[in-house]
Amino acid sequence: MELPKDHITTLLENGLFNSAQMLGCFLVSSAATNSEASPYLKAENLVLQGDALFGDKEFRRSLSMYKQALQHCKVISKQTMNNSRSSFSASSRSSSPNSMNASPINESEVKFKITLCHCALNENRAALVEMEGIPPKARTLRMNLTLGKLYRISRHNRSAIACYKDCLRNCPYVLEAITALAELGVSSKEILSLFPQTPIRGGRLPFDHLDSARWLHRYVDAQCCIASNDYKGGLDHLSELLQHFPNNVHILLEIAKVEAIIGRQDEAILNFEKVRSIDPYIVTYMDEYAMLLKLKSDITKLNKLVHDLLSIDHTRAEVFVALSALWERKDERRALSYAEKSIRIDDRNISGHIMKGNLLLSLNRPDVAVTVFRVAQELRPDLRSYQGLVRCYLALSKTKEALFTAREAMKVMPQSAKALKLVGDVHASSSSGREKARKFYESALRLEPGFLGAALALAELHVVEGRHKDAVSLLERYVKDWADDSLHIKLAQVFAATNMLSEALSHYQSALRINPQNEAAKKGLERLEKQMKGMDPDAPDEEEENEAEDAEGDQEEGELL
Repeated sequence: MELPKDHITTLLENGLFNSAQMLGCFLVSSAATNSEASPYLKAENLVLQGDALFGDKEFRRSLSMYKQALQHCKVISKQTMNNSRSSFSASSRSSSPNSMNASPINESEVKFKITLCHCALNENRAALVEMEGIPPKARTLRMNLTLGKLYRISRHNRSAIACYKDCLRNCPYVLEAITALAELGVSSKEILSLFPQTPIRGGRLPFDHLDSARWLHRYVDAQCCIASNDYKGGLDHLSELLQHFPNNVHILLEIAKVEAIIGRQDEAILNFEKVRSIDPYIVTYMDEYAMLLKLKSDITKLNKLVHDLLSIDHTRAEVFVALSALWERKDERRALSYAEKSIRIDDRNISGHIMKGNLLLSLNRPDVAVTVFRVAQELRPDLRSYQGLVRCYLALSKTKEALFTAREAMKVMPQSAKALKLVGDVHASSSSGREKARKFYESALRLEPGFLGAALALAELHVVEGRHKDAVSLLERYVKDWADDSLHIKLAQVFAATNMLSEALSHYQSALRINPQNEAAKKGLERLEKQMKGMDPDAPDEEEENEAEDAEGDQEEGELL
């Protein structure tokens, strides 16, 4: 009994995948039991059923249907070859309905659908094998982009570059391909040469083409600058684009991402907040925003962000990075499990690797953290992965490796004050290198006078070497212009160390006014209050002593029993 296929096609077009796959069961079984049904008909029914299952996210079943369809396509090919070998007299005879098949199924399209199933199941190697079976001339724009991504995942960078270039030759507005080529080291000049040239009438370009070409060129330049760690150049190009396209969410996110990477935390937070005010349902790069809120100890905003993201799409990797950032303060092991889950969802998510590496360091596992930061660096070598590696090597007492990594960061980012400070941090870890550390911190401040991280590190160096007055004068100079809680905490610590307790109290209170959630300020204030009462700030509280005594008593009882 035949069932009309146009009904299942209508269901698929309307997104009624569950109904389509139920109807597909009738189609497939009808063709399977009909001995007279042509292989083409069986293949076509299987593809339709595969489409319905794919839409219903039953990827394993969908994969099976598409593969069965391809087997029938092979039967069709054999029949076609046999028919071509038959005598020419057969062409004069009238053909039966079964021998006269409709237009053959597009095998390349079916293979691509199989690829998409493998990708959805995170079976990238199988997906790549399937894609390579599609002839280059038969590949569509979407096929080339998918193949480029698969080659890049498998680290076949030359093949990936070739696929991305084919995308841009076909359509210069595939922005994913532009970003990927920039990250793979292709120059802006080479990328721009791929764009199709519009025929010029009368020797001049049309105005609208000229305008679109200009912004697209700026976008290419921006991505190439960012990929080569010229963050200032990248931000300049993106800011120019933003003037022409105000409130462009994509450009605002790109700017915020770069600002987060180079340590401009306040500017990045403002841009992320602007994006959320324009589009409150966006998830892209919200993991970066969550990590910034964690650094700022803004738990209220971080809590709301995580709540919003969970209600938007709880399956995205960014959501689990945000969860990890939220739980770090309460339960580091639970936070680590969330970071690991984000990587399982998307193993190319850099924020997930950075988060995992930092958590492993907090859990005193620097040997494992090294591997995680290296993976992050392979995906995109930015300052945070270098910082993580340096911290790991210093924790492992591998000063030479730490210095090599810091110097590599300085070579990659020659105009970065953060990279200079990183080299200074390595030198400051040993008493013999403090003079060199001071020079690097001062160079960082000359390059970026508002870099508080270098100012705090230099102040700490002054304190370690007993120059408390120098530390105070440096920090007070910055406090005048910067309302930053970390500056007040450092000043309070210096004053407390020199027994200037009232000044220390004033600065701890200032830090808490700026950021009431700052744990370092709270703990510092508790220690200071003990000092002001004439108590030993390092002595345990009565409750802690009682707990320790109880534990000792339990242990003794256990031994006696």
